[in-house]
Amino acid sequence: MPPFKTTYRVSWVDTDAAQVVHFSNYFRFFERAEEEMYQQLGFTFDDIIRKYDLWFPRVEAFCKFRAPSKYGDVLEITVVVADIMEKAVKYRFAAVNKVSGQLVAEGYMVVVVADKKLGKAVNLPRELMEKLMLHRES
Repeated sequence: MPPFKTTYRVSWVDTDAAQVVHFSNYFRFFERAEEEMYQQLGFTFDDIIRKYDLWFPRVEAFCKFRAPSKYGDVLEITVVVADIMEKAVKYRFAAVNKVSGQLVAEGYMVVVVADKKLGKAVNLPRELMEKLMLHRES
């Protein structure tokens, strides 16, 4: 299966006084794409909490900014599962301006699978692992 892709139109609230996307918002765009990927795989974060009592704290995040995005730009956000570990998942992201085709940002996040009650890392449920494998980097 190809990488997961979604689009997002840059809103006024995403920008600074110069109408350029504030750097911190790329992490929000990436997380929104991650959430949409899970929905496409048949899960919501609420489903995962109810069924497994898990949450996904971010333990590492990186973003390289390549070009500015501005108010009104339409970005295509790509998500690939770079690595599936016993207790964590690493996602790679890319944001491309849909009109110009220019890469504007790329990065990654490492997300730990944690038990909400225990507050510590646990193994990724097999059902989630199998679904995430559909977007695994080749």
